[in-house]
Amino acid sequence: MRTYPMNWQDFSSQHLNGRNRRLLHEWSQLDRALEQRDTIEYQIMRRNEQGLPTMYLITYHIHSICGVEQLERLNEPGIANKPIFASTFLMRIYLPENYPCVDAPAEFYFLTYDKEGQTIPHPWHPNIRYFGNFAGRVCLNNPDTYSCLAWCVERIGHYLTYDRYHAILEPPYPEDLKVAEWVVKQGEPQGWIYFNQ
Repeated sequence: MRTYPMNWQDFSSQHLNGRNRRLLHEWSQLDRALEQRDTIEYQIMRRNEQGLPTMYLITYHIHSICGVEQLERLNEPGIANKPIFASTFLMRIYLPENYPCVDAPAEFYFLTYDKEGQTIPHPWHPNIRYFGNFAGRVCLNNPDTYSCLAWCVERIGHYLTYDRYHAILEPPYPEDLKVAEWVVKQGEPQGWIYFNQ
């Protein structure tokens, strides 16, 4: 079994190729951004041959919506569907082999099942897929300019507190249209998405 340096400070960027230098930079930025945060933490889940991270697990200790009381009656007229909350959410960041090429962006997914296959809470947010085969997928709606992983992790934290969301049916469209409809028709009018203010 191979052993790797445990800290990004133990690597020398001068001895790394372009992709590995980028992976090191992302790791250092993420570590610095989260070192003083008690609401967001990270673990390295996978490394490449040189020992640099290619997959992270981000744990958000943030009180947020994880569903609604009557999911089977979602968006039915006349049904008040109050939110349900959770306080811990797990998100995986996967960096594909060609990352950071434009055709191989970082992938952000909230976990919807634990290791035993049991359902776990995942965010109820219009920019995070809640239903279907792609449940947990995060749409950052980020600009075409470069955004580091640390920026993305922080932005997703703002999603969880509903400081940022896009729920109207115009570009960039919501990731989950059913959740977006709930936000517009119930979450906003009832004030349920303003739980953090």
